[in-house]
Amino acid sequence: MSIAAGSRFLFDSPLSNPRVARLIAIVLAILAEASLIVLVKFQLMSLAPSSLGVFLRALLVSGLLSIIPFAALWFLDRRERESIWLYIVMFLWGALIATGIASPVTGILFPKATQLASLHSDILRQVTQNSGPTFAAMLLTPAIEEFVKGLGVFVVFLLLKSEFDGVRDGFIYGALIGIGYNLIDSSFYLAKAYAQTGVAPWWQYLVTHHSLMGFGGHALYTGLFGMGLGLARQSAIPWQRIAAPVLGWLTGLLAHITGSLMGLLTIFLAVSVVGKSLVAPFSPGSDLFSNPSFWALLLSGGYISFFWSFPFVALAGLMLWRSGEWERQVIRDELVDEVEPVITLQEYQAVLADRMLHTRRIQGISKSLSASIVNAQNELAIRKWRLSHHGKDPAADPLVASWREEITRLRAGT
Repeated sequence: MSIAAGSRFLFDSPLSNPRVARLIAIVLAILAEASLIVLVKFQLMSLAPSSLGVFLRALLVSGLLSIIPFAALWFLDRRERESIWLYIVMFLWGALIATGIASPVTGILFPKATQLASLHSDILRQVTQNSGPTFAAMLLTPAIEEFVKGLGVFVVFLLLKSEFDGVRDGFIYGALIGIGYNLIDSSFYLAKAYAQTGVAPWWQYLVTHHSLMGFGGHALYTGLFGMGLGLARQSAIPWQRIAAPVLGWLTGLLAHITGSLMGLLTIFLAVSVVGKSLVAPFSPGSDLFSNPSFWALLLSGGYISFFWSFPFVALAGLMLWRSGEWERQVIRDELVDEVEPVITLQEYQAVLADRMLHTRRIQGISKSLSASIVNAQNELAIRKWRLSHHGKDPAADPLVASWREEITRLRAGT
């Protein structure tokens, strides 16, 4: 039974129903338009020309620095590649919808605390005088942000079951949303701080938003929730399927709160010991990337973030490592009984030889064709595992048959 590529993407999904798909598209369009209005009318247009220049500059820096975590996620996703359109949608959920919803909510609930998010060289006085709203925001603002960001991951978990296979997929989707959110949030952070103080606090910006190659903040927080959802997808035990997402979200929230508190403590110590020069080492017109201090501060921010976030980074790293082991084991187990043209003996030997940082390739054909065949083989293996895991027969599944037909078609060059 032949299934088109788009139909494979929507297989087992409520979106395969045109009415449901239209309804979801309308809801997303409304959310996107409302969020865009909020960001442009109430955030961007409220900035003075000088602050707008800082915002655009920060947006450029954030965009360039975001390339690093994007590349890391693309590498993590190499065995069973997700659609590039899904990458874009997840990124836009974070950059547009999550930011557009979270910003006004936190601004309304904690106006004074939101103002204090741009702490500068008067931090000692401001924290002393306004400790109540500051710490209230550091407890409740992360909860609001993680709920809105996590909602995007949960939507994919519910609507695109064939594209959400396990822990690694969950981390990738969550991290993509976090990267998008960080792109806009960090740029407004810097612009608003400049508007209030006349100083662009690049050091806080780098420490709190772009440390650990972009994984020291929102990408990590929402990625942890995605891992919880992925663990639920892999598990057949009912209580684990409920507990894993809850624990994943709470872990991400704890990481976010810890990051906010440690970020405040770091700035507190830096300003009290070194002074304003550390907070604002760049003049508004200076060339950031040619300034050695920019890279020194980026690295120092990484060290600081690694210190406070080590338990969460270690947990994410351990789960990603285990997810890689799981993927390779599933591929080995589920392809062992396949025959040509699905997989040759030589190709299966390459499956057995696959390692953590290795990407297998079929010899004698182009790199792109090899990648397409390997991806289809891996998709087939994971689909078979999921069916068997839930007590279903892979031999009777249309999607399993479709992946076999796709491999045959690719080999034939049609």
